[in-house]
Amino acid sequence: MRSEDRLKKMRDMSVEELEREGVEMREQIFHLRFQWAMGQSEALKKIRDLRKDQARIQTVLRERAKER
Repeated sequence: MRSEDRLKKMRDMSVEELEREGVEMREQIFHLRFQWAMGQSEALKKIRDLRKDQARIQTVLRERAKER
């Protein structure tokens, strides 16, 4: 999925959904980093993509906070 499509999808989500998605992404990043450090997985690209998506979520949440 392109980054523009991901951002559009995130902007359609509610604040609660975005926060829940952010928590899930942090957990996924934690597990992938642990696996990567142990040499079990070569998931560096997946980690980078998750970090970028997490930043997009935080950006959308900040935009919504400014609107209030």
